[in-house]
Amino acid sequence: MKKKLITSALPYVNNIPHLGNIIGCVLSADVYARFCRLRGYETLFICGTDEYGTATENRAREEGVSPKEICDKYHAIHKAIYEAFAISFDVFGRTSAPKQTEIAQQIFHDLDRAGLITEASSQRVFCERDGIFLADRYVEGKCPFCQYEDARGDQCERCGKLLDPEALLEPRCKICGTRPVLRETSHLYLDLGKLEAPLKSWFEQAAVAGSWTHNAVTTTAGWFERGLSPRPITRDLTWGVSVPKAGYEHKVFYVWYDAPIGYISITAAARDDWMSWWQSPEDTELYQFMGKDNIPFHTVMFPGCLIGTGKPWTLLHHIDVTEYLNYENTKFSKSRNIGVFGEDVLETGIPIDLWRYYLLANRPERQDAAFLWSDFIEKTNAELIDNIGNLVNRTLVYLNRQFAGEIRDLPWSAEQERFVTEAIAGIAAVTAAMEAVEIRSALRAILALGNAGNRFFQSQEPWAVIKRDRDSAHATVSVLAYLLRALSIILYPFMPDTSERIWKMLAIAPPRWAYAPSFTGLDGHRIGAAEILFSKLDPELADGLRERFSGARRVGPAPHLRVGQVVALERHPNADKLYVAKVSLGNEERTVVAGLVGAVPESELRGRKVLIVANLKPAKLRGVSSQGMILAAEAGGVIDLFALGDAPVGAAVDLGLAPAEEIDIAQFQEAALAVENGVLVRRRRPCRLDGNAVRTTGVEHGKVR
Repeated sequence: MKKKLITSALPYVNNIPHLGNIIGCVLSADVYARFCRLRGYETLFICGTDEYGTATENRAREEGVSPKEICDKYHAIHKAIYEAFAISFDVFGRTSAPKQTEIAQQIFHDLDRAGLITEASSQRVFCERDGIFLADRYVEGKCPFCQYEDARGDQCERCGKLLDPEALLEPRCKICGTRPVLRETSHLYLDLGKLEAPLKSWFEQAAVAGSWTHNAVTTTAGWFERGLSPRPITRDLTWGVSVPKAGYEHKVFYVWYDAPIGYISITAAARDDWMSWWQSPEDTELYQFMGKDNIPFHTVMFPGCLIGTGKPWTLLHHIDVTEYLNYENTKFSKSRNIGVFGEDVLETGIPIDLWRYYLLANRPERQDAAFLWSDFIEKTNAELIDNIGNLVNRTLVYLNRQFAGEIRDLPWSAEQERFVTEAIAGIAAVTAAMEAVEIRSALRAILALGNAGNRFFQSQEPWAVIKRDRDSAHATVSVLAYLLRALSIILYPFMPDTSERIWKMLAIAPPRWAYAPSFTGLDGHRIGAAEILFSKLDPELADGLRERFSGARRVGPAPHLRVGQVVALERHPNADKLYVAKVSLGNEERTVVAGLVGAVPESELRGRKVLIVANLKPAKLRGVSSQGMILAAEAGGVIDLFALGDAPVGAAVDLGLAPAEEIDIAQFQEAALAVENGVLVRRRRPCRLDGNAVRTTGVEHGKVR
């Protein structure tokens, strides 16, 4: 059996992933990777953030930081969200790592030596004030077709016409607003026309052998029907992989060329054996998961680059492409923050496995789909909780109550044997669907098995049969316990936490896929206590959640946390439980009233570094004006200050948001600060000082006050 090399499209680093991003690549790939591991296949699941290019450079300019700082910030956000969704990457890296430069430049040298790199000059839009060539989206002006005043340089939002920035009337730089000029610049091109014959031959064989999805086949075939032409591989930017060719030292590689190489470089940065995966086509099958907008980069351009080197690269075997997931009656939008984003999911309190379930059950495989709150709640309740959740509870409760939780391999009646035979066939159908990467079909087959189990329980009536034939009733619920083991195995790629909870209730070790069709082997085994898998979702939640997440996603004013040092301390003259502290913030001193008496001794607080909410609106507390708040963690009555080590007085904590000028106490509470695993977090994202997580010493999990 060949090794399984699995990738999901590298998410671009300059924003927070939404549900469409998550189902479009990382979640789908995770399901297949988990399946392969359970099957015993040697598996490597690779992903990482795509960090170079115009969007990162301009986001950094907008936020007044370096591109690296932008990438550090959003890489951490992406990583935290995928961890919360239980995405089981073997490696999650970054395209800004040194290995990316090394491998991208080496592939370029190989292509150049093969005569596949050409040069050409053209007139491009240049901003003289900013001193840069402008990417298409950073030029705005009047549409030459409909006269819309704010058309972008790539497309007019009003009439939908595709545009070149040079065609805009009255153009202006989106960054500074001045009128750009045309300036000649030279770029390097990959001559895809010279690669058309070998690429087309490879495509025609791979698409059949790897059972490519229909949209991948038709999109790629369309490229060949139109004919391949040279594509630029360089850009006039500073943030990217530098071009190792005389005369191009001040340019970088275009992100379409550079980003897919990230799959290779991320593997190489993490594993010494990377070539046994990426240059081992006889032993390795490459499975790639993505949304439909990424198809040509993975079926034409990336394989074209690899074929052009003449080296034995592992090429795409199977490509799995989703259509778009929309939000209610509109589209998810990173630029307008429309829809449910990763951090929003964590705030709803709905278990992650229910999100995984609905996204996969609603996976847009053949046409665009929509995330609908009412549908989410209805389907999750009816198809999952009332089905598998109900079967788990009723089977295990009955087995514990009537048979002391003991599974027995007793003789089967004809009806019981027929049910087992049909269940084994259903499990085989799930296996076949997963081998073919038919993810939604596999999940539907799992739900069908759950429904069959509930019907079997009802038809066998063990509560009645037990009065006349105890062994037959015991055989029924024992068969159903085996079915639960099977369901927990085949459900694991989709809902890993749920499967693990079922294994705990069954009191079994994590099994492999091969155990799923087995209805023997647990004779005499005693299960654990039964638990309710999930509480049903309240249908009345739908309207409130729909309203909450429709339109622009609003983030409340953020606290400004700074390191302060207590330089003087006394008891409040009018309140026994309050301190009045003089706190230095480096460039100023503040009077801060703190309710820490009895929790933190004076001797410990005096001279100590503390975190101050520096933009809290001043308030009089028992007659003393407080110009901020000392931050503390609390759990079980224990109050703990944060360990700030060598952090300089006045230093600011990075919360992932720009702080507001001033906030009130209610807005501070809306920031949802907490302590998880001894780390200060905002919506599960670690808060950092000079790149390091802010930690406590005595509270592992608690609230922040």
